[in-house]
Amino acid sequence: MKKKAIALLMTGVMLAMTACASTGAGPAAAPAEDAAAEAADESAPAEEGKTYNVGICQLVQHVALDAATKGFRDALTEKLGDRVTFDEQNAAGDTATATTICNNLVAENVDLILANATPALQSAAAATNTIPILGTAITEYGVALDIDGFDGTVGGNISGTSDLAPLDAQAAMVSELFPDAKTVGIVYCSAEPNSKYQADTVEKYLQDAGLTVTIYTFADSNDIASVMGEACANNEVLYIPTDNTAASCTEAINNVAQPAGVPIVCGEEGLMSGCGVATLSIDYYGLGYTTGEMAYEILENGKDISTMAIEYYPDPVKEYNPTICEALGITVPDDYAAFEAE
Repeated sequence: MKKKAIALLMTGVMLAMTACASTGAGPAAAPAEDAAAEAADESAPAEEGKTYNVGICQLVQHVALDAATKGFRDALTEKLGDRVTFDEQNAAGDTATATTICNNLVAENVDLILANATPALQSAAAATNTIPILGTAITEYGVALDIDGFDGTVGGNISGTSDLAPLDAQAAMVSELFPDAKTVGIVYCSAEPNSKYQADTVEKYLQDAGLTVTIYTFADSNDIASVMGEACANNEVLYIPTDNTAASCTEAINNVAQPAGVPIVCGEEGLMSGCGVATLSIDYYGLGYTTGEMAYEILENGKDISTMAIEYYPDPVKEYNPTICEALGITVPDDYAAFEAE
């Protein structure tokens, strides 16, 4: 009995010493353990049957962005069925409204945000650094998010897809379609930084090809007609990059350019369908669908968004608008596909 009592006493002392040692080391060790646990939780697949609420902030309604949103929703719905719901909102082209939408989505504590177009991405990035954000129809993430030395991965809580088609190939289309042209005007909205990036890049390619290039900018839809009038009066061909404001005002653009007999080469299909003769086409539905697949990997399979590189549309297609080409008497090469409105 004495031996048993002594053994129990020694065991108690050892347990007390161990507890004291643990208490002493606790403050230094706990954060690392907590961080490891959090990392494990973040990379773990979601529990079976979990439901998700996904917020969507689309900058403005036009063909390309509408298609990207539809592709995104279709991809997630096909994979998750009724386990995913969407809070889809449109900012009607107003950046302040996009900011309000994104702040509200954060207040709702949505599981993920789709930011469709650059100002929507900027608003979402300013609203949260924890909720996963996927961009789509973003031309250049380094420009959109002011990242120096952008290497293809944003990091943090942001990734997504880009609608950037090769700008050198777009510039080459101008000379290919209009070999006798000497003057080219580039028109875009000054409020869109990615439009400026495209315009500056294409300007250099066109100048290297021996063309005289003039850049024209409009502040918003109210001065498109006057800017287009000046550009058409002084140039043989126009180029309009991927630009959301321009894409939402194609009728106003075409009402000036077509009567003036000035063809427009465009940065994307939606813009071309309303006012252009040709483009190097991106499939925006496919782009949005890819973004939806990325969202599924994040939500359901626990993929770390900070390591996900920006994805690009792999095979842009040369495309022309038969209606406008016919009106302007333009014949395109055989390797251009005719645009067919759905």
